[in-house]
Amino acid sequence: METSIVGVGVGITDRFRSVLEEKALRIEHLAPRAQRVDVKVTHRAYHNGRVEDDTVELTLTGKGPVVRAEATDGDKFAALDLAVDKLCEQLRRAKDKRVDSRNHPRGAKFEKESGAIQGIDLQPASLEVIRSVATGAIPVINGEAEDEAYTPVVIRQKSFDAEWMTVEEAVDRMELVGHDFFLFIDARSDHPSVVYRRKGWDYGVIALTTQAAPAELAS
Repeated sequence: METSIVGVGVGITDRFRSVLEEKALRIEHLAPRAQRVDVKVTHRAYHNGRVEDDTVELTLTGKGPVVRAEATDGDKFAALDLAVDKLCEQLRRAKDKRVDSRNHPRGAKFEKESGAIQGIDLQPASLEVIRSVATGAIPVINGEAEDEAYTPVVIRQKSFDAEWMTVEEAVDRMELVGHDFFLFIDARSDHPSVVYRRKGWDYGVIALTTQAAPAELAS
């Protein structure tokens, strides 16, 4: 596996390269199909009395989705250790998911005899609720109210090409990049969607009603 190191505001010493080569063996053991790991070390010096720090960003590429992790510490070697730990944990979780999906296939299962739906967090509405909504006894909120106190602050902005995939694949990609959400286009509905972590349940999905162009026409 190839390694590439870039320093921003900091020099990369031979000792750091040597330590990275040792860490790369640990990564390669968990991701034998990986072809390259890109390392970016950024040193930040502050003028308000705040202690200087270093951020290490790791990007693993190869046959499969990209895996990313980053960490910040006052010492770049400690930041490297933290970033490698995060990356390896994401690789382990992805491997465990693949094994679990083979042993326990995901997806909803409908039992005709009982009428129950297994494998999905779904609670069918009762007949009383359906009748109340239909008659207007329960008002339907359209969610158009705006919060006047809200002021958007853009901290970081990135643009990516649209990718078609299933919800299950999007969850796996979100785990690999170590984010709390992942934006994609649902291959089953062509709807722009977001999977995200939520409290009380493992994951949630938000989708726009507007459809995107089919994958074969988008390019």
